[in-house]
Amino acid sequence: MTTRVHHLNCGTMRPIGGGRGGLLPASMVAHCLLVERDRGLLLVDTGFGTADIADPGRLGQPFRAMVGPRLDAGETAIAQVRARGFDPRDVTDIVVTHLDLDHAGGLGDFPHARVHVYDRELSAALRPGLRERARYVQAQWAHGPQWVTHEARGDSWRGLRAVRALGDDVVLVPLHGHTRGHAGVAVDTGGEDGWLLHAGDAYFHASEATPSPHAPVGLVAFQRLMSIDDRTRRANQERIRQLAASQVDVRVFCAHDVQEFEELAGR
Repeated sequence: MTTRVHHLNCGTMRPIGGGRGGLLPASMVAHCLLVERDRGLLLVDTGFGTADIADPGRLGQPFRAMVGPRLDAGETAIAQVRARGFDPRDVTDIVVTHLDLDHAGGLGDFPHARVHVYDRELSAALRPGLRERARYVQAQWAHGPQWVTHEARGDSWRGLRAVRALGDDVVLVPLHGHTRGHAGVAVDTGGEDGWLLHAGDAYFHASEATPSPHAPVGLVAFQRLMSIDDRTRRANQERIRQLAASQVDVRVFCAHDVQEFEELAGR
């Protein structure tokens, strides 16, 4: 059975200094997925939410100054769900790649949804260490989500360890490093598009999923700075490159690359 997948940009960002001298991209997106399934709608990540737009201050001045989020109400996941003719209550499940503030902002817009996350990531978000505090915004889950935690073990998927979180069509893939419990989320479209692997922030630039990475130097430095375990992050990038090169029916993309988003959203 074919699964319909909608590609959503839930947060345009314009990094400070972006597009100048090739150090950083001029623009970035918060690439989320809305998946139509027989058992209800599923979101992969949520980008910024309505509460972030109502109170941008909760994101923190350093983040807003550095990343330059547009904070457009029309880009929120809930607005785009409604624009496609769905009731937000039909979103029964949300799978998060991780709980950084630009991925979890919309959780409060779907309070009835189950939120699937690796146990290590939820632990980091609820009890962050000193280096982790700035990346997690506790207000984004103050509504008390219905957390469903998963361990990084279980079945394998294309040679990678994985937990089949929501049946055979949605697979949670451990890609730790950027955060303690960062994940990729693979969705089986059931059609000619094969599998889609949302790699979250395992990489930031489309070239990093190819045999010849050439990401802007500022973006490379930013990834290293933000990684909680850079050695593991870099090892997982190599795993992604190998997967992308060897699996003809798997399309890999990350959360923030504009080119990848436009190619997939335009299909």
